[in-house]
Amino acid sequence: MSDRAPTEGYAGTDGSTTRRVLVVDDHRTFTELLGRAIAAEPDLDWVGAAHTVEEAVARTRALRPDAVVMDVQVGEGDGLDATATLLGMLPELRVVVLTAYATQSLLERAMSVGACALLPKDGTLEDLLAALRDTDGDGFRVHPALLRRLLELRSRTVDPDPVRLTAREDEVLHLLADGLDPSAIAQRLGISRHTSRGYVSALLTKLDAHSQLEAVAVARRRGLLRDPA
Repeated sequence: MSDRAPTEGYAGTDGSTTRRVLVVDDHRTFTELLGRAIAAEPDLDWVGAAHTVEEAVARTRALRPDAVVMDVQVGEGDGLDATATLLGMLPELRVVVLTAYATQSLLERAMSVGACALLPKDGTLEDLLAALRDTDGDGFRVHPALLRRLLELRSRTVDPDPVRLTAREDEVLHLLADGLDPSAIAQRLGISRHTSRGYVSALLTKLDAHSQLEAVAVARRRGLLRDPA
């Protein structure tokens, strides 16, 4: 198989025996390296890349891949929401979700939206290729490293340490809960989009969340959101 970059509609050399893979990640270097590694496998075909949720939907519709490698956070988009959308289009699609670390809520969401695997983003290529080749349509693969992370979290004290937010972080959190994205928040608060994304990133870290949606859910569980007046 050639190691060239994919083009629209590239179907591979083995026809129906080749599993066609789309990679969705906003880090272009990572996407390129992973795509070329997949293309080097005789039974896998890298058919394209997407760097936003919108691109992922469009390329899935156009290319109709057999499998998708999906980052849990795609720019400002939620990779698990994107997974649900793609599976609504192609129910037989296999979606392998990559994450830097796992929480119980992330694991539950990945299962509920229909992903076939949850793997660490810094894991081995062999584990990822195995998940892409897995033909168990009803199975859900979770990497042992992520399971260990979950067990460590469960072994901590039942009452988590209090989350301390600055006044601005609290303001950004409530705007996220109102459904605004970082660009809209920047406009509302009169700050730059870069600064707005910085506040959102700080919230994700403090709330141990992987996406803006999960951050709002965690904040609501922990009583950090005021009821609307």
